[in-house]
This record gives sequence, C-alpha cells and structure tokens, in this order.
Amino acid sequence: MLLYAAITALLFLPYAIIILIYRKWFLRLKPFNIPDQFIPQTHFTIIIPARNEEMNIGNCLEGIFQQYYPSQLFEIIVIDDHSTDTTAEIVLQLQNKFSNLKLIKLSDELDGKALNSYKKKAIEKAIGYANGDWIITTDADCMVSNKWLLSYAAIIQKEDPVFVAAPVAFTTKKNILSVFQYLDFMCLQGITAASVSAGFHTMCNGANLAYRKDAFYSVNGFKGIDTIASGDDMLLMNKIKKRFPSSISFLFSKEAIVFTHPMKTWKDFFNQRIRWASKADKYKDKSILSVLILVYFYNLLLFVMPFLALIQLHFLWAWLILIVLKTLVEITFVLPVGKFFGKTYITWFPFMEPLHISYTVIAGWLGKFGSYQWKGRNVK
Repeated sequence: MLLYAAITALLFLPYAIIILIYRKWFLRLKPFNIPDQFIPQTHFTIIIPARNEEMNIGNCLEGIFQQYYPSQLFEIIVIDDHSTDTTAEIVLQLQNKFSNLKLIKLSDELDGKALNSYKKKAIEKAIGYANGDWIITTDADCMVSNKWLLSYAAIIQKEDPVFVAAPVAFTTKKNILSVFQYLDFMCLQGITAASVSAGFHTMCNGANLAYRKDAFYSVNGFKGIDTIASGDDMLLMNKIKKRFPSSISFLFSKEAIVFTHPMKTWKDFFNQRIRWASKADKYKDKSILSVLILVYFYNLLLFVMPFLALIQLHFLWAWLILIVLKTLVEITFVLPVGKFFGKTYITWFPFMEPLHISYTVIAGWLGKFGSYQWKGRNVK
C-alpha cells in the first residue's frame, strides 16, 4: 500500500515538470498582430464538412462571409455528409446570395461505399474541388471573427509556413458540464499553443487549421491514416511536419479564435472525448505519446486511491495532498492561458479536479478498448 502511494507521488514530479515547461513556453508567446496597411494575397478554400447541421450551418456561413477579406480571394466548400435534415437546402439557398459558396454531397462521391472515417474522406473530396492555394478547415457549428482570414493571411505572408494551427474555444453556460468542457478544452488549447510554438508537439484542432494544398498532396493526403475514425487534424499535421519540419506555425491571436459549442449532454461529451482518445496510440509523434502515457497512468493511480481509502484511511490523506499539489501546479499554467481566452470561470478550476481525473481514465480506456457513437454512427 505504501509502495502504491510512493509511486503515485513519484509520478507527480515529471507531471509537474511537464506542466511548468508548458507554462514557460506559453509565457514566451507574443500575440500576433496584423501589420498596418496589410494587403492580403493568399487565396483560401474553406472546407466545412457538415452532417445534420441545419441549426448551425447558416450562422456559420454568414459569419465567414462577413470577413474583412476580398471575396475573390476565398471560397467556401460545404461537403454534406449524408445529412437527413435540411443542411443541404440551407446551403443551396445561400448559394443564391454568395457566388463563392459551393455544395458537394459526399453520397454522390462515395456511390454507397461504407467507411470508418467519413470526415477524412469528405475533406479529401472537397480538396479535389478546391481552387485555393491554402485549405482552411472548420466545423459547421463554429463562429469566427471578421478578421479570421486576415489573420491567417498575415501570418502566412510573414512566416511562409506550410501548416498553421490556430486557437479554438468553447462557448459557455453556467452549468457544470459546460464549464467543465470550457476549462478542460482551454487547457488543451493552451498546451497546443505552447508546444506547437516551441516546435515540440504536433497538436491542433480541425475546427481551426490551415495548410497548403500542395503540402497535403505531397504527403499523400490521409493515406495511411484514412481508416482511423478520428485524426483528420493531428495525424495529418504529424505527416506534414515530418515532410516540412521547420514550416509549422501557431497563430496566437485572439482575432483568430474560432468559437464552438460544447456538448449538450454527458453522453455526447464522453462520446466526443472517446473519439479523440481513440487515435492516441496512432500518433507517430513520440513526444505526444510519452506525455499521454504519463498523464494517463498518473491520473489512473489518483483515480484508484479513494477506493483504496476504504481499506486504509491513510490513502485518503495521501490523495488529498496529491490533489492539492496537482491543482497548484496546474493553476500556474491555467491562469496565463485563461488571460488569453478571457478568464471565464477560472475560479471553478480547483473543484473540477476529481471530475477531470475520472473522465481522463474512463475516456482513455474506452478510446482504446471500446466503441462510441458520433453523428448517429457507431464507430469502432
């Protein structure tokens, strides 16, 4: 029993070091600003895979078309992934208003073929129709600022990358599920900004990223990862970084933040996180894999300790001490990240620790050994 507590305590040290390193990298970041008198020259194709998004797709598209960006320099391709609602009809109506909007139906492209990763195939097919030199992907339930494309164009023309990751944030409501998702995702985005800028991890989110179309084809697109249900973002980023190791940027700008909605129910939340966890062992980036293994087993030991306290009360005190130490270390990282994203509900963070530990263990296990439902489909 004492050995168990000692191992858990020892794992805290590398965990704390990693968090403090992320904090150091994040504090080095300087906000990216669009230069004065900037003249955009980059031609974008924005790809939006959509499945049963009639409640969101209209607002998403209207927001993109309000960009402070020349309309001749961007187009939007919505690829409808077998929707059974009015998603396609809404896009068709908007085509009468916006000439640079296209609709593609994935069902027409697949001719009845069943897949395990419809989203990757949707993006791949849309890229085949793209006229832009740069591909930007986002989701149908996302909202963008009117300087979103300008920010992308500015960093592309300044740094000449082939891949750009950018920040994503959840909107929030004052309930436990919404706040928990906001804080958890905010931390993930903070780690993404810190580690990508430091050239350490290949992390990103498909709701807000961009890459050169020729770079996509130079790594054979999603070939080799196309049977994995998730990973249209990070697994592709890993392939591109291997080919172009010094050409990855992170767009650290509040004007580039894409906002999306959190999951409405605990069931949907766990299905989302199981989907994310399902690709963990597919990473070729050893730095991510080693961190994921450490974080998972550290949280697993903490998860089990309260149950061991039923046998020996000393475990409860050890667990409480380790939780306090874990929270103190993490809050040093959360505070500067929260400053960037708006400090919303930061005071809730310490009270979310037990929930975060539990979900990390459960979602990680089911991501490896279970299955989940996503967009009405059962996925293995």
